Amino acid sequence: MNFTHQYLEETQKVVAGLSAAAIEQVVDELARVRERGGRLFILGVGGSAGNAGHAVNDFRKICGFEAYAPTDNVSELTARTNDEGWATVFSEWLKGSRISGNDALLIFSVGGGNLEKNVSPNLVAAVQLAKSFGASVLGIVGRDGGYTAKEATACVIVPTVNAEHTTPHSEAFQAVVWHLFVSHPKLKVNRTKWEGTK
Repeated sequence: MNFTHQYLEETQKVVAGLSAAAIEQVVDELARVRERGGRLFILGVGGSAGNAGHAVNDFRKICGFEAYAPTDNVSELTARTNDEGWATVFSEWLKGSRISGNDALLIFSVGGGNLEKNVSPNLVAAVQLAKSFGASVLGIVGRDGGYTAKEATACVIVPTVNAEHTTPHSEAFQAVVWHLFVSHPKLKVNRTKWEGTK
């Protein structure tokens, strides 16, 4: 089997291993957040940061959420990193955004954060802050889900089918799952252009 066949076979296994029940739990919580007028803050680093910016667009345009990603403002992100440190960059941004119990955090991450291993401490601090304000914590994460999965209101874990491809599968399936969210009849309020074009 060549690499392309192997990778595509792994992708099929990831799809088969996703929990439909977990996906529905996140969808239901997102619907509750929107119903109560809450905002959606989407956090990610690296490739997940790119996914966060794309997802903000979809949640705003397709689902009518008030949604934001701190990584979309590189000036503030780098100023906070320079002045306050990387570990608190998201939690301080959330404080400035006046996060409340009506709001939700949606974490995109390969590992979900782990303080003991000093991996994504900024996501851990953001989750801790959000919970202290009573905000919902949601996630699409890989590996075992890390800190995000342990503390989340609801969380989708992208299964690891080949440890050598944990990152690409995790980041690719963030996009698959959030596109499912914004297409879900419980969340979608606006028709997307190509589906209405003949």
